[in-house]
Amino acid sequence: MKLLKLVPDNTNIKFLKLRLPLFIMSLVLIAASWGLVAVKGINYGVDFAGGQEVRLTFEQQEEAPIPALRELVAGLGYGTPVVQEFGEPNQVSIRVRLPEEAENVPGAATEIGNEVIQIIEAEYSDVRRDGNDTVSGKVAGEFRNDAVFALVAAMLAVALYIWIRFEWQFGVGGLFALFHDVSLTLGMFALFQLEFSLQIIAAILAIIGYSLNDTIVVYDRIRENLKKYRKMPLPELLDLSVNETLARTVMTSLTLLVALLPLLLFGPASLFGLTAAITLGLFVGTYSSVYMAAPLLIWLGVNSSSFVPQESVVDKQERIARGEA
Repeated sequence: MKLLKLVPDNTNIKFLKLRLPLFIMSLVLIAASWGLVAVKGINYGVDFAGGQEVRLTFEQQEEAPIPALRELVAGLGYGTPVVQEFGEPNQVSIRVRLPEEAENVPGAATEIGNEVIQIIEAEYSDVRRDGNDTVSGKVAGEFRNDAVFALVAAMLAVALYIWIRFEWQFGVGGLFALFHDVSLTLGMFALFQLEFSLQIIAAILAIIGYSLNDTIVVYDRIRENLKKYRKMPLPELLDLSVNETLARTVMTSLTLLVALLPLLLFGPASLFGLTAAITLGLFVGTYSSVYMAAPLLIWLGVNSSSFVPQESVVDKQERIARGEA
């Protein structure tokens, strides 16, 4: 029985033929994404915007009913709450955003916390109050800055790794591809005003990891072919390299998509932002490896001699002394 191949062995798609218009389109999308972030802003969740935190213990249960609590508190109209285990399995932390009108009213935040506790106590008789505290905007702002620092540090570390493993041009190409992926993800969250929480930071780090993996595979094949086909024009060599790795890229992307689509369409609302970010990253990460990371090598001057050891002055003198041409 003949095995099914998603990508035929003789595939020869001219990817780099459209490199200039698609690169310009990508630059426009990056600018539009940051424009949306500047104009519409990011809809920060409780993790990054501050709010009211309630801590409870369910004394007669082994585990707290987290999904039911999330749905119950969401009905109060304070947005999607952050409900998570806090300490023991029967202890939870519930955080809700504060309305703008409540931020400058003394006692308003505590009253909102009491409202959350009361609606839960009406449903569960074994609830014990452990805390009702306000998470200040200053603390949340510091948390947000730390998250941004983590993303920037991850991208720079990736660029440094590619630079050391290949050449500096590859590091620049990889960093620009990652910047493209992160920018478009932030643009999506600004456009649709999806809640931006710690889960989304995790999603962006996953996107960086996937995009890096795909870019490294393509770059590795480019390096091999640069040594192998010394006289081949660079655009043709890049097309050859992308086509040779296409089967692996398609298989990896489809495998991830099969896992993500059911979660995106039928998963809980609390995971929608996370799943949407990773799904978008799957497409833009694959796209950027081909149309951002690869074409930049042409414009940054990579050529067939980039990975050929350069002859030193001493080596040249020794070769001449031996009478070699």
